[in-house]
Amino acid sequence: MKLSLGIPKGSLQESTIGLFRKAGIHMSVRSRSYFPTSDDPELDLILMRPQEMPRYVEQGILDAGITGYDWTVENKVKVEQVCELEYSKVSRCKCRWILAVPEDSPFQKAEDLDGKRVATELVNTTKSYFKKKGVSVDVEFSWGATEVKPPRLVDAIVDITETGSSLRANRLRIVDTLLETSTILIANKKAWSDDWKKRKLENLALLLRGTLEAENFVGLKLNVDEPQLEEVLKILPALHNPTISELTDKGWHAVETILPVTQIKTIIPRLKRAGATGLVEYPINKVIM
Repeated sequence: MKLSLGIPKGSLQESTIGLFRKAGIHMSVRSRSYFPTSDDPELDLILMRPQEMPRYVEQGILDAGITGYDWTVENKVKVEQVCELEYSKVSRCKCRWILAVPEDSPFQKAEDLDGKRVATELVNTTKSYFKKKGVSVDVEFSWGATEVKPPRLVDAIVDITETGSSLRANRLRIVDTLLETSTILIANKKAWSDDWKKRKLENLALLLRGTLEAENFVGLKLNVDEPQLEEVLKILPALHNPTISELTDKGWHAVETILPVTQIKTIIPRLKRAGATGLVEYPINKVIM
């Protein structure tokens, strides 16, 4: 049995393939091919635009796919959300669909755009947003490079932003946020009711989320003699208690633990001053809570 799985083509493609590789599933994509191969014989893979993915998953053409939460909203599909995968093109942060206007524009809020023109790729969601506010606007589909269109072609845009660099480069000002979005793994309802496919998706979600979580942590090994052991242990945070082993050198101990990567730069100097020796930091591939 195989699970048909859509892999997002475009800006998320390389980061998705990299995530799978770290999770232990190695993909290979031939030039101009839309059908990657992998070392997991239970996966049937296809590259597809994330904008289209939710429709094909809902229809059962694909059992599952990796897409954006925004595109499930835009397509108004009924699918099973297996898990959230907090990664994007360049970061691990959620992206936002924002309403933006030129920096020197007189428009300060959505209501100011009544009767104006707005360009976006997220047409249905944008129309719903303005309808709820009782604002009549002309929403047109944008084929890309949306941020360069105002003020010459349109009065405002609804576009996705991750870091805000493109908005700043094009002298745009955010008026409002329509939607926060992140990458998600979705499944067809019928596929999700199949015991084998559900278990396969749950296993896949476990590996992918564990891989993403591991990026927040590093492993640390060190040696310490008996008189300094208590002081060293006071310094160390850990997921649980550190692992402590006796060394063949009498009175010495090996200590191993997992630390948040943000703390390592301050903790290592403190450990060294407290008497720890032989400190070794190493990367973590997966953290499964």
